[in-house]
Amino acid sequence: MNAWTEAILDLFFPPDEIPEELPRLEAPYCEKCCEPYEGAIPSSFVCPNCQGRDWRLEKSRAAFRFEGFVREAIHDFKYNGEFHHLPLLAEWLEEGFSRHYAGETFTALVPVPLHFTRRKARGFNQALELAQMLGKRVGLPVTSCLERIKPTETQTNLTRAQRLKNLTGAFAMKRGFDVTGEALLVLDDVFTTGTTVDSCAKVLHRAKAARVCALTVARG
Repeated sequence: MNAWTEAILDLFFPPDEIPEELPRLEAPYCEKCCEPYEGAIPSSFVCPNCQGRDWRLEKSRAAFRFEGFVREAIHDFKYNGEFHHLPLLAEWLEEGFSRHYAGETFTALVPVPLHFTRRKARGFNQALELAQMLGKRVGLPVTSCLERIKPTETQTNLTRAQRLKNLTGAFAMKRGFDVTGEALLVLDDVFTTGTTVDSCAKVLHRAKAARVCALTVARG
């Protein structure tokens, strides 16, 4: 999205009235999946859901909790195609990047892919749109090296076990991409159980990526 496009969106869609208090995701949270916890926990910890789980993702971070105005903005952009929310969501994603990954080095951003049937129906891939805008803001290239080779039902109402089964074999590397030795940051709009981004991480590690982390706008 270029400056002219943003100007046109601002003309037809006035900037969002952002609440003064947004549900920022701050410590204490699980070092692996970033699930937030109440109270004072003085040291880093891994939550019960992550203990013993075969994560290929090094860690995941998010800017906000998936609630209130944050949830509405993501939902309206993703399902209703309200693109005037995109600059704000990218700004939030950049905030999460600066807050959680400051000083860390990545070679590229990897958006979670959509199956072509869902992308055709929706008209766009929200993760790709966010990755492209964040990449410009933080100076990182975007590599769409993954593809979704199996159509899957929406993850929204599935349990963790059902999500894992739903996504088994869903992702693959595209031909012509080489991620050997790269440090990659997988991007999506929302992290719920982590099954989607971890499935992407498994494929990237099989392709010999050195390190895979994840960043989302919100943590469900």
